[in-house]
Amino acid sequence: MSVKNHGQSVEGLYWSIVFFWKIKSPLFCVIKTHKKMKTIITSIILTLGLTAAHAQFPGGPGGMPSGDGNGRNRNAQPQQPTLNLESTAPKGNAKITGFIVDSAATQAVEFANIALYSKTTGKAIDGTMADEKGKFTLKSIAAGEYKILISFIGFKDKTIDNIKLAKGQELEVGVVKLNPNVQTLNEVVVTGEKSLIEEKVDRMVYNADKDLTARGGDAADVLKKVPMLSVDLDGNVSLRGSQNIRVLINNKPSTIVASSIADALKMIPADLIKSVEVITAPSAKYDAEGSAGIINIITKKSSLQGLTLNVDSGVGIRGSNLSLNGNYRQGKLGVTLGGFGRMFYNKAAMSLDQTTLQNGASLLTKQTTDASDNGLFGRYNLGFDYDLGKSQALTANVSFGTRNMVRAQDMTSNLLRDNTFSSTSYRGVTTKDLSNNVDINLDYIRTFPKTPGKEWSISTQYSRSNLTNNFNADLLDASRELLSRQKNLNFNLNQEATIQTDYQTPIKKNQMIEFGAKTIMRQVNSDFSYQTAGATGVFATDVRNPEGFLNYNQNIVAGYLSYTYSTANKYTFKVGSRYEYTTIDAKDQIGTIDIPSYGSLVPSINVSKNIKGTTTLKAAYNRRIQRPGLQQLNPNFNAANPFNISIGNPNLKPELTDNFEVSLSTSIKKTYLNASVFSRSTNNSIMRLSAPSDTLAGAIVTTFENIGRQQIVGTNVFANVFITPKWTLNGGIDLYYSYLEGKVQGRDGLSVNTSNAGWVVGGRLMSSLSLQNGWAMQLHGGMRGNQVTLQGIQGSFYMYSFGVKKDFANKKGSVGLAAENFLGGMTMKSSSKTPVLSQTMVNNIYNQNVKVTFSYKIGKMSFVAPKKTKGVKNDDVKEGGDNN
Repeated sequence: MSVKNHGQSVEGLYWSIVFFWKIKSPLFCVIKTHKKMKTIITSIILTLGLTAAHAQFPGGPGGMPSGDGNGRNRNAQPQQPTLNLESTAPKGNAKITGFIVDSAATQAVEFANIALYSKTTGKAIDGTMADEKGKFTLKSIAAGEYKILISFIGFKDKTIDNIKLAKGQELEVGVVKLNPNVQTLNEVVVTGEKSLIEEKVDRMVYNADKDLTARGGDAADVLKKVPMLSVDLDGNVSLRGSQNIRVLINNKPSTIVASSIADALKMIPADLIKSVEVITAPSAKYDAEGSAGIINIITKKSSLQGLTLNVDSGVGIRGSNLSLNGNYRQGKLGVTLGGFGRMFYNKAAMSLDQTTLQNGASLLTKQTTDASDNGLFGRYNLGFDYDLGKSQALTANVSFGTRNMVRAQDMTSNLLRDNTFSSTSYRGVTTKDLSNNVDINLDYIRTFPKTPGKEWSISTQYSRSNLTNNFNADLLDASRELLSRQKNLNFNLNQEATIQTDYQTPIKKNQMIEFGAKTIMRQVNSDFSYQTAGATGVFATDVRNPEGFLNYNQNIVAGYLSYTYSTANKYTFKVGSRYEYTTIDAKDQIGTIDIPSYGSLVPSINVSKNIKGTTTLKAAYNRRIQRPGLQQLNPNFNAANPFNISIGNPNLKPELTDNFEVSLSTSIKKTYLNASVFSRSTNNSIMRLSAPSDTLAGAIVTTFENIGRQQIVGTNVFANVFITPKWTLNGGIDLYYSYLEGKVQGRDGLSVNTSNAGWVVGGRLMSSLSLQNGWAMQLHGGMRGNQVTLQGIQGSFYMYSFGVKKDFANKKGSVGLAAENFLGGMTMKSSSKTPVLSQTMVNNIYNQNVKVTFSYKIGKMSFVAPKKTKGVKNDDVKEGGDNN
């Protein structure tokens, strides 16, 4: 074989390995968790890289000239490899360390090649490769004079000359910046691009920082693109057809998330989201709550030395936002300060047709509503981290969130009794959904350098949310003159304090044991009252709806044990169990609510097997519990719409779910493919049930009950295709069969058994294209078909968006334009039917949006190694909504 062909073959193999390593293909995810295998592969990459560099490029490892689009120089002359490690080079006990970063993007250059040359002989005596953080280490070096040559594809070579080492010296060369080779940088987009999807033993990771259409939006806009997730038009999130999930932010819970996931997502700017982790098979380390799984939103963090300021903004016809985030890091101290604000404005129109059987009569209600929404959301944070030493770190964070959502509605309702017109009513309603919340965290972590992977942490958190859910109603006559007024005042408190400790240590090289303990002290309070007044009178207590309250205290003590074992034939086993004991003390205006204490043992098993090449098979089983949340417990009688009333149930008990999952992931040429089948069985299910009102003619009352059972069997398929180095296409489909059974009210007023079943389909498709001179485009679309409920169906919906972005020449900023649902609004139709009621609700949503986005980064920065942190993870409360 000629030297040239040999160089091209070696180079091709080298870059293939680097590509699969950098995109974190399933095979290399397994390799990187196995120390011995990782060392072997690292050595192979290093050897191939150094050989390819010197065999392929004139003069050894020089800069990469323009070529044929595959990183090859068409004009290169055949040459013998010039890098041969000198076998007789003396060994010593000196050491050289440093960090390699991209001078343009100020981020780590992973897997850069480092070669050490003796200035005496001019020969290479040692070499290594930078790790994922850009760090490199050269060990066992004898005293003498040297130079270091650093190279990586797409960058100009860097030489560090005049290095003098004494015996036993540990030299830190600091941060070394590589300048991009602009002639070839555009040709190697695929090689250096992070994988959109990463597979781990218990989760799927969606890397969201390349999302163009979500810029200027919120977290819900990002979650719409994540495989296995579905986000409806109100921002409610489902995982494989279930809203029984737990959402964490940087592994930490928040009481605002416990109160309303949809509202919490509106407080998180899309521009700050780095990745989204979908944990469908949580290990014993996680709280047992979240029947369908856990969603962990990871925000971008700075590992930059110095002072930086990021500005992100967007202006649109349905909403505008502004985000400012500053970072300061000097020595051992890091400080972050940020703020995000978003205004939201939209319109909607609804129609309601419902028939109820009450006191032997058939009552038909026809209602139309015109609504306008105005919202203001904000979230602000202040964080500190301090390096106590080489193996200890302390972090603290304070976050404050606020929400101000106001909806104005004009309702016209016609009531027919036995098909005969009875009455018409007119009502102007203003609902206020207001809240503010604070999260305070203090975390300590200690690592043990002599035992990699061994660590101990203590995490604490206090979280509090104050919520106001009020409405004011004006009752009008046919000429829209005021007849009387009514208002409902509902003030809520949701707070919790958490302390937890976790310890993990490796056993030999292929085993890991983890254990820990945790306690959560949670308090939920609700005070509510109704007041009425005449057209000109003063508000007074409504005697038909007396004042009420709920004081609900919940304490949880938990402990867990988890064990991981990796075998030589590429099996990884992760088994564990968690025990939680819950006590509840609750009372309302009537008296004490008797809810017995209970214990829950929740096992988990995860098995991963690398079959061949990049193909990985995974299987998992876990048991989960789901405790009711504030919206489901709150006994406030919400009659903002007097024909469609809702009320919570403080007597709810937790539901239990068994999850099974099998998945297969593989890479076929330029395509990554993941397919999974799953089943979920839930007993004592918390379900939303509707029944005719006992006192209000034509009205339906909706509450929650522990009377159901749900079984789901389905599949998810996702693919990511590199059509060209600059054009990617990814998409997926979700298909599952849902069966529900429970009890509903019969014609005689007694409960009767009922069931409902059906197929549900959903999917998403996204395409991204990188163009020259910093331009990029992205197109996204998604849908979910009709969803089965116990009493009917929840309507289907779809959404789509298109975005274009232009990066500035200095890579510090960008400007973009995005459009959402620009062809028109959409209609969502839902229905329910039982022996005593029939209801059809149609929502017309005008959600077209066009927005301009702007982002800019200010500051002089240098790279430092990121610090390891820990945090509280409370994932045990059911957010309001249906169980399916």
